[in-house]
Amino acid sequence: MAMGTRKKRQRQEALWYGGELPTAPGHPFYKRLNEVLDAAKFDPFCETSCASFYHQKLGRPSLPPGQYFRIMMIGFFEGLDSERGIAWRIADSLTLRQFLSIGLDEKTPDHVTISRTRRLIDSETHQRIFSFVLEQLARAGLIKGKTIGVDSTTLEANAAMKSIVRRDTGENYMTYLKRLAEAEGIIAKDTPALLRMDRKRKKKTSNDDWKSPSDEEAEVN
Repeated sequence: MAMGTRKKRQRQEALWYGGELPTAPGHPFYKRLNEVLDAAKFDPFCETSCASFYHQKLGRPSLPPGQYFRIMMIGFFEGLDSERGIAWRIADSLTLRQFLSIGLDEKTPDHVTISRTRRLIDSETHQRIFSFVLEQLARAGLIKGKTIGVDSTTLEANAAMKSIVRRDTGENYMTYLKRLAEAEGIIAKDTPALLRMDRKRKKKTSNDDWKSPSDEEAEVN
């Protein structure tokens, strides 16, 4: 499967009078969310992060990674816990079509497409991209959390910790935890097991040892 990209999805302006089409005022949160994501170059970041999961040329274009991760955000913000529910909500909402840049003459992604994309992209990439999103939203003041701060901006602890990297080795926090577990003879193969182990140990996170890959001057408190 070849990767679909935001650039490839850009479309020519409609040839008919726009006033004849139904419109929606759009939710202020989703408008602001897209502004923050666009300013952070979210779509290129997603496409680069997911490039290894797609063939460079062969196959029909996939659901663009940036669009897929926006769909996952919709599931979270709308309180939807199933791919069928997310697909139905997107198809039913003009506001969410605007958020995803899907025209009225286009079909919205069905639950099979959403599910196939979710299985294609590994959990580490999901974590990295959602950590990036949480950091950008926190900086923009759209969400609040506790426990850890970057540049005096409060971030949700797990997400923020997953986004930082070691200054000396460049490894991310989850890779670091896996190495600690192996050194101590602890079997912790999956992410939940590593996080359970991490909660039990004394944290020693220093600005001298860790940095944010998106802002090396950010302070990890």
